[in-house]
Amino acid sequence: MKFEHTKKIKDIIARDKKVMLTTTRVGIPFIPSRANGDHIYDVSGNEFIDFSSFISVYNIRINDNAHVREAITAQINRLIHASFTDFYAEEPVTFAENLLTMFPKSFGKVFFSNSGTEANEAAIKYSKLFTKRQYTLAFYGAFHGRTQGSLGLTSSMTIHREKFGPFNSTIHVPYAYCYRCPFGKEYPSCGMACVDYIKKYPLKKEVSPKEVASIFIEPVQGEGGYIVPPKEFIQGVREIADDNGILLVADEVQSGYFRTGKFLGMSHFGVEPDIYTMAKAVGGGLPIGVTITKSSLGDVPAGAHSNTFGGNLASIAAAQAMLKYVKSNLRSIEEQAVSKGKTVMNRLNKMKDRYELIGDVRGLGLMIGVEFVKDRKTKEPARKERDEIITESFNNGLVMLPAGESTIRIIPPITISPKKLNEGLDILEAAVAKIDKHGA
Repeated sequence: MKFEHTKKIKDIIARDKKVMLTTTRVGIPFIPSRANGDHIYDVSGNEFIDFSSFISVYNIRINDNAHVREAITAQINRLIHASFTDFYAEEPVTFAENLLTMFPKSFGKVFFSNSGTEANEAAIKYSKLFTKRQYTLAFYGAFHGRTQGSLGLTSSMTIHREKFGPFNSTIHVPYAYCYRCPFGKEYPSCGMACVDYIKKYPLKKEVSPKEVASIFIEPVQGEGGYIVPPKEFIQGVREIADDNGILLVADEVQSGYFRTGKFLGMSHFGVEPDIYTMAKAVGGGLPIGVTITKSSLGDVPAGAHSNTFGGNLASIAAAQAMLKYVKSNLRSIEEQAVSKGKTVMNRLNKMKDRYELIGDVRGLGLMIGVEFVKDRKTKEPARKERDEIITESFNNGLVMLPAGESTIRIIPPITISPKKLNEGLDILEAAVAKIDKHGA
């Protein structure tokens, strides 16, 4: 279905630009209005296949889980907000108990907030409270949010941080971005130079490890370009944390909730962190953030951290219904993420053989990135071409999002039908073929 750029769409965008402060909008005129599982429809009735899951929020169908909608409606009819951080409510406690069953048994405490950045803000503060230390290590390419504390950890684009510093308590180190190794090496002969660097430089020359409270890490870097590190990298970072009494915080805001084929992305690496953060898909479309800590870390002083809307009853109802659904369909969801991920990876790798514009294909489950380059030898990022492919695909009925400097993220709902998945890949390949100047 060819996109029709109607007057209604143009008018809404013009009104938006007049009254809304600028956010991060990509360059496509997409105004979603309704959805029914595999399809999204905009305000003018244009139909789209979704390869974005609305930034990995709709991991389980797009607004099409009747259990979630019914749970939200029932809760709204009883009570929407209970000021859970000041008073008590049973629903958030029940959800926390149920959610903890999805984590290793060593985890036993939960804090609710409204978003991923808030979940990470809580983790920053908790790690400092638990360790009585003040510094945090994070990675180049990381994205942990845009509020002031989590922004100090974020390092994927300078525009995120420009004019908002200084960020005095965070030290950044290279992530294992093997396609563009900052040390000019190749995996696996590199000897994990990125892990060795942390030991030899920042922890020996910049800050005492005795002053580092936590290391924040994404199992798969999201905004940085959907970068999948080697298993040894995550394990090496865990070892550094263990050797120095540093807490390891796993940001699963985008990689969690089966996106990689497992409930927790860290499970792929055989590593257990000390704190998890989650958001996005947890609420099935309603805002919720969750910070989960090991029982051994203890509790925090009353009043040290709180909020107004954490544990909001409507969001909790949605999250509880979604969790109940995934628990009942656990094996199917895991198998779908893995099998459909293989379908996408196989197709993209075949495309890579045909089109010079594709430099790298990488992913876990249905968290997949395809990186575009102007030249495979120099690996010069093809940002303009990447954006043109997104626009061309959109004009032909496929919604996608960028990541990193020149990557497209492929993150359809895990439950997308095989037919629609392949139709979306057909649209993507047609766009790549049109933009690629040296391809098949």
